[in-house]
Amino acid sequence: MKAPADVIKRLELLFEEYEKEVSDKLSSGLIAKNTAKTYLLHSGNFIKWCRDEFAPGARNQQK
Repeated sequence: MKAPADVIKRLELLFEEYEKEVSDKLSSGLIAKNTAKTYLLHSGNFIKWCRDEFAPGARNQQK
Protein backbone atom coordinates (compact mmCIF):
# COMPACT_ATOMS: atom_id res chain seq x y z
CA MET A 1 0.00 0.00 0.00
CA LYS A 2 1.46 3.33 -1.05
CA ALA A 3 -0.88 5.36 1.16
CA PRO A 4 -2.28 4.76 4.65
CA ALA A 5 -5.75 3.23 4.87
CA ASP A 6 -7.34 6.40 6.22
CA VAL A 7 -5.98 8.41 3.29
CA ILE A 8 -7.24 5.84 0.79
CA LYS A 9 -10.68 5.84 2.42
CA ARG A 10 -10.88 9.62 2.10
CA LEU A 11 -9.72 9.47 -1.51
CA GLU A 12 -12.38 6.86 -2.27
CA LEU A 13 -15.08 9.09 -0.77
CA LEU A 14 -13.85 12.04 -2.80
CA PHE A 15 -13.70 9.88 -5.91
CA GLU A 16 -17.36 8.97 -5.45
CA GLU A 17 -18.18 12.69 -5.42
CA TYR A 18 -16.01 13.18 -8.51
CA GLU A 19 -17.78 10.32 -10.33
CA LYS A 20 -21.14 11.95 -9.59
CA GLU A 21 -19.94 15.32 -10.83
CA VAL A 22 -18.60 13.79 -14.04
CA SER A 23 -21.86 11.88 -14.50
CA ASP A 24 -23.88 15.06 -13.96
CA LYS A 25 -21.79 16.94 -16.54
CA LEU A 26 -22.24 14.06 -18.99
CA SER A 27 -26.00 13.99 -18.42
CA SER A 28 -26.27 17.73 -18.95
CA GLY A 29 -24.29 17.54 -22.18
CA LEU A 30 -21.36 19.59 -20.93
CA ILE A 31 -18.88 16.79 -21.64
CA ALA A 32 -18.88 13.95 -24.16
CA LYS A 33 -19.11 10.27 -23.25
CA ASN A 34 -15.48 9.63 -24.22
CA THR A 35 -14.36 12.59 -22.14
CA ALA A 36 -16.21 11.29 -19.07
CA LYS A 37 -14.72 7.84 -19.64
CA THR A 38 -11.21 9.30 -19.80
CA TYR A 39 -11.71 11.42 -16.68
CA LEU A 40 -12.90 8.42 -14.68
CA LEU A 41 -10.33 5.98 -16.05
CA HIS A 42 -7.33 8.09 -15.19
CA SER A 43 -8.55 9.28 -11.81
CA GLY A 44 -9.52 5.68 -11.00
CA ASN A 45 -6.02 4.59 -11.93
CA PHE A 46 -4.64 7.12 -9.45
CA ILE A 47 -6.78 5.61 -6.69
CA LYS A 48 -5.53 2.14 -7.67
CA TRP A 49 -1.95 3.44 -7.61
CA CYS A 50 -2.49 4.74 -4.07
CA ARG A 51 -3.71 1.25 -3.10
CA ASP A 52 -0.59 -0.22 -4.79
CA GLU A 53 -2.82 -2.01 -7.32
CA PHE A 54 -1.61 -0.13 -10.41
CA ALA A 55 1.71 0.84 -11.91
CA PRO A 56 1.96 3.18 -14.88
CA GLY A 57 3.31 1.33 -17.89
CA ALA A 58 3.26 -2.06 -16.15
CA ARG A 59 1.31 -3.67 -19.00
CA ASN A 60 4.03 -2.61 -21.45
CA GLN A 61 6.81 -4.02 -19.26
CA GLN A 62 5.37 -7.54 -19.56
CA LYS A 63 5.83 -7.61 -23.35
